[in-house]
Amino acid sequence: MEQRPATDDRNLSAPTSWNPELYDRHHAFVSQLGADVLALLAPAAGEHILDLGCGTGHLAHQIAVCGAIVTAVDASAEMIEQARTHYPNLHFEVADATRLSFASEFDAVFSNAVLHWIRDPEAAIASIWQALKPGGRFVAEFGGKGNVQLITDAMSQAMSQTVAIAAHPAPVAESWYFPSIGEYTTLLEQHGFDVRFAALFDRPTPLDGEQGLQHWVRMFGDRFLRTIPAEQQATLLTEIETRTRSRLYRNGTWFADYRRIRVVAFKA
Repeated sequence: MEQRPATDDRNLSAPTSWNPELYDRHHAFVSQLGADVLALLAPAAGEHILDLGCGTGHLAHQIAVCGAIVTAVDASAEMIEQARTHYPNLHFEVADATRLSFASEFDAVFSNAVLHWIRDPEAAIASIWQALKPGGRFVAEFGGKGNVQLITDAMSQAMSQTVAIAAHPAPVAESWYFPSIGEYTTLLEQHGFDVRFAALFDRPTPLDGEQGLQHWVRMFGDRFLRTIPAEQQATLLTEIETRTRSRLYRNGTWFADYRRIRVVAFKA
């Protein structure tokens, strides 16, 4: 679940506490791995492009460097504040992906590592469709079916052993939206999109430092950690590491078991 207490709880209005400093310090890979999907977007000079779920603004900046006119939105006010600090000459707004106010304004909508946070995909797709000009393109990458399955299974198992929340188990895997290609492209077509490209692929992703997995859980599993007393969180994180080490720790590096969906679709 690669940006966004950001878009790897990024329902763009989800109750996750996004920490922009932690995000930029330990999760820069989210923007870095967006380079390929940015190439798929192929922004052209003069195009009006919406960066949906822009986080701290790094990919919006790269789009602008190509000469496009960028509007960048995110549901997290904290992330938008950080983005404005990084790139004061770009236009950033706080906005909910399921309730965008734009109508036929953009040549393209771009989204990286965000849509798996949105539990109402149909509302997001309808909002994106409305924002595009006729013939405009939607280019996105986000978590697909099976994304971070090893991590979320370990989180669920470790949390089930925590006495403090035993009576209120959190549905970890169900807290994100990880569709199959068939499911997602069908939704796009039902909402008037012409799907030109779709792929689902594994992308094991190295995490930052010896505590990389713990940083990942603190950033992207914040809402689960908040249900646990602070004095029990270290034990929980250690248990998650123990349950995943044999599969996700190699040669001194933690990896996230990412599976990504990448799509290109046009507004008919």
